[in-house]
Amino acid sequence: MDSRDWHEAMAAVPMALMLLDSEERIIAANPAAQALFGEGVEDRLGAAVLRHPGFLDALSRVLAEGEPVQTRATLPGRSGEGGLRVHVSPVRIAGAPAALAAFEDLSALEQAEAIRRDFVANVSHELRTPLTALIGFIETLKGPARDDAAARDRFLAVMDSEAGRMMRLINDLLSLSRVQAEERRRPSQTVAAGDILQRAVLAQSALAAAAGVTLVLEAGAGECRVQGDPDQLMQVFVNLIENAVKYGGAGREVRLTVSPIAREPVLKGPAVQIAVIDRGEGIDPIHLPRLTERFYRVDTHRSRSKGGTGLGLAIVKHIVARHRGRLRIESEIGKGSTFSVILPTVEG
Repeated sequence: MDSRDWHEAMAAVPMALMLLDSEERIIAANPAAQALFGEGVEDRLGAAVLRHPGFLDALSRVLAEGEPVQTRATLPGRSGEGGLRVHVSPVRIAGAPAALAAFEDLSALEQAEAIRRDFVANVSHELRTPLTALIGFIETLKGPARDDAAARDRFLAVMDSEAGRMMRLINDLLSLSRVQAEERRRPSQTVAAGDILQRAVLAQSALAAAAGVTLVLEAGAGECRVQGDPDQLMQVFVNLIENAVKYGGAGREVRLTVSPIAREPVLKGPAVQIAVIDRGEGIDPIHLPRLTERFYRVDTHRSRSKGGTGLGLAIVKHIVARHRGRLRIESEIGKGSTFSVILPTVEG
């Protein structure tokens, strides 16, 4: 097979492929390889395109020994674990020895594995704390506090709280899993955003009253309808209102607004903005980009003491993404925070 035939065959393969001659010069690279290493790689030495010891050693061995070699390499500019699995195989072009290098980009797989490890570690940590407390209380009740009625009542109250915390965490984990499983499937129902927000306000009215917080609903002109899952949108607004009530400060006001937008630039069409506005302590801007990460908390102790699992805003983010919308968070220390959900609207 000559180099022209190799060009045609390699172009049909989705994996990145480079064909190198006996001088280790690239004589063919398919579109996937050019996307990975940049255009214009042909006629360049392999060492000039990927200067990695593992790749260069594999290339030399294949050309010298005629046996296939598998190795690992890292693209220039990449750090961490992300890299390439490289398969170099001996071939012949017009009777002369050559090498065919196939590159498998592992970055996405290794990033997903790192996320999975972090997630498992976080879940384990979140469950270990209440479980340790429960085990300690059980041992105490079986031993020194066996006949101490006052201690028993006190410990049982704490155990009930810790068990409830674990249950909330498990429920939020299941909810997050369901939301992520459906994220690529757009909802088919058409619902009124204002009606769902009113239901969410009603559902959180008792929590607000207990915290001394006043919920004020301000609806804009007209009825804004969106293509959405009513249960998931309800979950979004309940989560945002609950956060505003818990962290907005007792004795203060939480305002909820529904505002139509004639044309939203990012969504490229008409939209509705539902904003939950509190007058609490506010959040340092350094935390804002990470608020929707799973288990990220601005104040870990305060969040746990208020029953937070660290998953609420992650759930909100994925639900909003499923609805092709945007979540915008604005905050200023000492003045409060605004969490805005922007959703594309539909007619009718």
